[in-house]
Amino acid sequence: MTNLFDLSGKVAIVTGASRGIGQAIAERYAEAGAKVVISSRKQDGLDAVVKTITDKGGMALGVTAHNGQKEALQSLAQATIDAYGRIDVLVNNAATNPHFGTLLEAEDSLWQKTIEVNIMGNMWLTQAVVKHMKAQGGGKIINVASINGIRPGRMQGIYSMTKAAIISLTQTLAMELASENIQVNAIAPGLVQTKFASAIWAIDDLLNEILRRTPAGRIGQPDDIAGIAVYLASGVSSFATGQVFVVDGGVTLGSI
Repeated sequence: MTNLFDLSGKVAIVTGASRGIGQAIAERYAEAGAKVVISSRKQDGLDAVVKTITDKGGMALGVTAHNGQKEALQSLAQATIDAYGRIDVLVNNAATNPHFGTLLEAEDSLWQKTIEVNIMGNMWLTQAVVKHMKAQGGGKIINVASINGIRPGRMQGIYSMTKAAIISLTQTLAMELASENIQVNAIAPGLVQTKFASAIWAIDDLLNEILRRTPAGRIGQPDDIAGIAVYLASGVSSFATGQVFVVDGGVTLGSI
């Protein structure tokens, strides 16, 4: 039987992949046969993930790159080409959320940092990658948004606004790149048990309120997001573009 989700021969970049959702996606891509290039700010975290992948027989390379620095992201794309000769899949997963509070009390520096990392970084890396995808006849771009981009998270206004922008960016790029056989889609996770989101799930009152509103009765795990990422990277999703795939245990369905 044909494996619809086979990624053999594909090369994928996954940002923010030293832990959490990015790590899970990178590991599942490698298991599906892809060569994976992972990035984050610190090399030691990348080295641990690379070892996990290679110990299982996969191929992976770790490249440090700050998602808020254009030149670093350009170097990431070039390092991928130098190592593997092509780029088939880009997962823009890296993000930051430095401000927990109201919009009105947020300092300008927090706005600037969040916009630079969450929006501009994704655009800079996409620009660096798309030229290679065009030259080779196609590719896949997967942006990790959030359900906070669909409706704002309480005390997470700046982050929510950037994730709404990522959804709009996804839709616009999908229109612009469809004729090049490049599909662009977004994943909008709900609360996932990662270090990034620990400020929420590690507080019992906040967690219990979210669980009360979640039909699935639990919060997500990184692998819950990795599955849809494999689908979006594979050929079976070639007619899906400009879409937002919500993976949230039903929390956005409304009151229950």
